[in-house]
Amino acid sequence: MIHVQAAGLTDVGKKRDGNEDAYFIDDARQLYVVADGMGGHLAGEVASGLVVETLQSFFENCDGASLTIGDDELSADANHLVRGISQANKAVRSRAQLSSECRGMGSTLASVYLTDSTVIAANVGDSPIYLVHDGAIELISVMHTVAAEIAATRPERAHMIDERILHMLTRAIGTADDVLPDVCEMQCFAGDVLLLCSDGLSNKVSMDEIERIIIENTAQDACRNLVDLANERGGEDNITVVIIKITGVDAHVHPFKRLLLRLLKEVKNYFSINS
Repeated sequence: MIHVQAAGLTDVGKKRDGNEDAYFIDDARQLYVVADGMGGHLAGEVASGLVVETLQSFFENCDGASLTIGDDELSADANHLVRGISQANKAVRSRAQLSSECRGMGSTLASVYLTDSTVIAANVGDSPIYLVHDGAIELISVMHTVAAEIAATRPERAHMIDERILHMLTRAIGTADDVLPDVCEMQCFAGDVLLLCSDGLSNKVSMDEIERIIIENTAQDACRNLVDLANERGGEDNITVVIIKITGVDAHVHPFKRLLLRLLKEVKNYFSINS
């Protein structure tokens, strides 16, 4: 069992009239979600709300029920999360098609699901997931933007593309009939910290600053300090952050499993980019 100290905070920022971000913390099931909606008037708020509501409902009503079929490269628990994300995609897609006011809406997704001794991180879009381990911070999600895909495949062409296009999403919840999240599974250890956020935070606060603030503060105080810092630097967008501090791990898997899972993820990413 993994023991955690978790907290979350969302803020409208300094420039927006409404908040299109949403987040969800379920310590009982150890499921944590951040969603950043997009669309027309109120549609982004609807999309992000549907993402967190659908995932919450899926885990409440389908605990363990869907663990038998899925991607054989993923664990049963990871497949369970992926199916929940698929349900969220269908919910947003259906609402967008039924309502003219919601047409074209979508949402990013950053999610973390904790098992007995591992972290499963899954994302769609550009809301990042960071891990602090042994005093170092790293991005464990995959950025689904034009800029990130060009950097991975044709970096020499990046300067030829308009900056507004570079920031466009290449994947989002609800914008297509199906969605493929990127999934990362790894062992976790006492002292690790996970952070999920919307780009209203990550565009304003560096990874080094995030690391320092979450190490020096409780999860709740770190959320407040990070949101305040993003607002001090302009707060042009909504700002949402969820922090999960791993305070203890009762059960451990083989010490090489973390490395193996990371290698499998890198191999999978390599072939998906070059296919």
